[in-house]
Amino acid sequence: MPPWADGPASPAAARLALVTVEARGRAGAAPRDLLAVVVGGLIGTTLRVGIDLAVAHHLDEFALSTLLVNAIGAFVLGVLVAALWPRVPGWVRVGLGPGILGSFTTFSALAVSVVALAQSGDLAGAVLTIVLSIGLGMLAATAGLALGARLARRQPPALREVDE
Repeated sequence: MPPWADGPASPAAARLALVTVEARGRAGAAPRDLLAVVVGGLIGTTLRVGIDLAVAHHLDEFALSTLLVNAIGAFVLGVLVAALWPRVPGWVRVGLGPGILGSFTTFSALAVSVVALAQSGDLAGAVLTIVLSIGLGMLAATAGLALGARLARRQPPALREVDE
């Protein structure tokens, strides 16, 4: 059993489920939630473009930048869910999760890379891209949850806003 799990459902998974239920249970998003997502989206997209420029590739080549951002995003989300989610208000969670990390990572870029590799005849590269993306993403998320759980045990609980 992973270090962050303490039974059939880990505390981190339970927190993620609670956050999801809370978000879906609202009648509508508060303006600050939407602003947090917009600002987070600007930050995440900027970071993503920076990595794409630093680790450039042609469309029919292995997209290392996509693999990197998705693995980094999975790791960071794992850390945040385990260490920070229970301690911060909802607008911070949506700004960091769907905002920054949602715009930083991307499934569509992965899909385009896989299709382009396959269409160029590099089926092995397409399969390798899928396997590495899923495998590294799962490993990164697991490592992030473990690190986040350790960090959460060392931190005093933060004050939550009364009106989330």
